[in-house]
Amino acid sequence: MALDDYQDARIRLEAVHAAIAKAAKLASRDPAAITLIAVSKTHPASAIMPLLAAGQRHFGENRVQEAQEKWSDLRATRPDLVLHLVGRLQSKKADDAVRLFDVIHSVDRPSVIEALSKAMDKHDRRPPCFLQVNVGDESQKGGCAIADVPALLKMMGKAGLPLVGLMCVPPADGEAAPYFALLAKIARDNGVAGLSMGMSGDYETAVMLGATHVRVGTALFGVRS
Repeated sequence: MALDDYQDARIRLEAVHAAIAKAAKLASRDPAAITLIAVSKTHPASAIMPLLAAGQRHFGENRVQEAQEKWSDLRATRPDLVLHLVGRLQSKKADDAVRLFDVIHSVDRPSVIEALSKAMDKHDRRPPCFLQVNVGDESQKGGCAIADVPALLKMMGKAGLPLVGLMCVPPADGEAAPYFALLAKIARDNGVAGLSMGMSGDYETAVMLGATHVRVGTALFGVRS
């Protein structure tokens, strides 16, 4: 690992933490209550190592197979790593997801809940889960309908999935704040504490509106090739 790569990673990481702290202060929140997830999807291990050296420990991946190929060696050297699945999960990949990931952000339908429940029982491992909500009602995106949230939360409870919060990916072509506020309201109405929302372009807004987990890629890794 080149020294320049480490210094660049450290500067990027410090800048994001500073922005989170500033937004949290404006919202009268404790920055320590906000988890920064470095979304490393499509980035090779060589790009991840500088961030690891700079102190980042929470990372997010979109695809189970990519994470399997990338993280087996990295995790062996860093036992304190926390790996988050932030992309849509196929039911057939639930077994692998439970074995590999420490947190799952993309629970969004009954078939996934059932598959995760079976995998958790099989491996005696219960990673915390977020219910993903399709706050923009976009057909191309994962996430359950807003009207289905109460029923799916109840189903998750019965299935033994450890619920920690709600997750969303707002529409890309508009202001994110109304969707973050909507997710926060849905969470309050259903007695849910965690909010996984906010990415590189809007994580500060998300923090001000209650995010407990922000998923940041470009601001930490640069633009993907």
